[in-house]
Amino acid sequence: MATVTLKGTPVHTVGELPAVGKPAPSIGLTTADLGTYKLADTRGKWVVLNIFPSIDTPTCAASVRRFHQEAARKPNTVVLCISMDLPFAQSRFCGAEGITNVQTLSCFRSPAFGRDYGVLITSSPLAGLLARAVIVVDPSEIVRYTQLVAEIANEPDYAAALAAIQA
Repeated sequence: MATVTLKGTPVHTVGELPAVGKPAPSIGLTTADLGTYKLADTRGKWVVLNIFPSIDTPTCAASVRRFHQEAARKPNTVVLCISMDLPFAQSRFCGAEGITNVQTLSCFRSPAFGRDYGVLITSSPLAGLLARAVIVVDPSEIVRYTQLVAEIANEPDYAAALAAIQA
């Protein structure tokens, strides 16, 4: 179990982030068209998992916008923006914002994702949502960088995450 904060109040997660240097846990998340997206779909590319509580909050929205801008500059890189939000809400946000350089994915059908990646919040009013984290996975599906953001209301360290990409 890890502990982060939400505006200074402790919030607990179900486990720990995947270990750097180890294979990334498999995923099966829901796409905008209600299909299933697997990590294997990105094999051969660098993958940034931008994980957050809800796209309808200012900090989460800011992270999606920022990774949208940065993804356009990184060759052979896919950014997956992952939350419990329904795919319809994710699509509505990206459509309204003109965001096209990221893939939004919902784990509303895949509660194992939050447990497997150590980001499922188990306490506080946000229980059941995901903590803010960034994980970078290399083209061989090995974890190369992780950050569990200590304060959920803060943005992740974009520079550190993007520096981990060796594309």
